[in-house]
Amino acid sequence: MGRLIVVEGVDGAGKRTLTDALCAAFGAAGARVDRLAFPRYGHDVHADLVRDALYGRLGDLSDSVHGMAVLYALDRRAAADDLRARLGAHDAVLVDRYAASNAAYGAARLHQDAGGGFAAWVRALEIDRFGIPVPDHHLLLAVPQAVAAERAAHRERTETGRERDRFEADDGLQRRTGEVYAGLAASGWLAPWTVLDGAAGVDATALAGRLLS
Repeated sequence: MGRLIVVEGVDGAGKRTLTDALCAAFGAAGARVDRLAFPRYGHDVHADLVRDALYGRLGDLSDSVHGMAVLYALDRRAAADDLRARLGAHDAVLVDRYAASNAAYGAARLHQDAGGGFAAWVRALEIDRFGIPVPDHHLLLAVPQAVAAERAAHRERTETGRERDRFEADDGLQRRTGEVYAGLAASGWLAPWTVLDGAAGVDATALAGRLLS
């Protein structure tokens, strides 16, 4: 089986850019690589419900931390068999957001830290109950909140259909989520973590080599 490598970070951290660079680096090294991003908008009904809720189209659903978390989790549950097949056919599968994202954002919304009850609840739901594949490694892009916010705003200005949703536009939530992510990384939640400086840039070739060794 290939290695399941998860790229995490707040909105605007640079996850897609890092994933692009790592895919190129893995390919240049002769490794078979695939990628997937959650939520799977346009591919799964649960993901599409998440998007509708985040843009205020489902009443007060987005106010429910646990309700939103279940939708995120159901998207991954529906993708689990496909993800296992991808892992069986590749040396590495890069995933943009996974269960740790659910834990970080939900805990931040509840003003909990990484050791609080919500992160444990997400692990019990997604890993123990739904049985999604467990990551082999997490990559956390850590960036100052001001940098992430400016990147998200720039994306909103320059990319059609990328208006910031309710969570993306909440600077306080983004800051608290970054703090929860740091706690998850420090505790080795689910798998080992590597914290990267998302503001300074990442040597994707060197990183790919370490991840495949």
